[in-house]
Amino acid sequence: MPQRSCVGCRQVRDKRQLIRLVRLGNGEVEVDVTGKKSGRGAYLCPRPNCWQEGLKKDRLGRALHTSLTKEKRQRLLEYGQSLADEKITGAAS
Repeated sequence: MPQRSCVGCRQVRDKRQLIRLVRLGNGEVEVDVTGKKSGRGAYLCPRPNCWQEGLKKDRLGRALHTSLTKEKRQRLLEYGQSLADEKITGAAS
């Protein structure tokens, strides 16, 4: 299994355990749920703390060789938080 590092916590994990973010050719940054989009990629653990660290210290922007706007940074933080919400909701079901 291919290994990748989380830009938030810097732990090496199996690629399938991480969430890929990709910088597209037009400069947009998106969550790549398929892991197959073309563009420069970076990985984060599916934990809100990793998303906060990766965005707070601009590790994600450096890894993707781009600068993130406040709006984009906020949307990505919300996405990271939604991962925790899904786990909580899923555990309660």
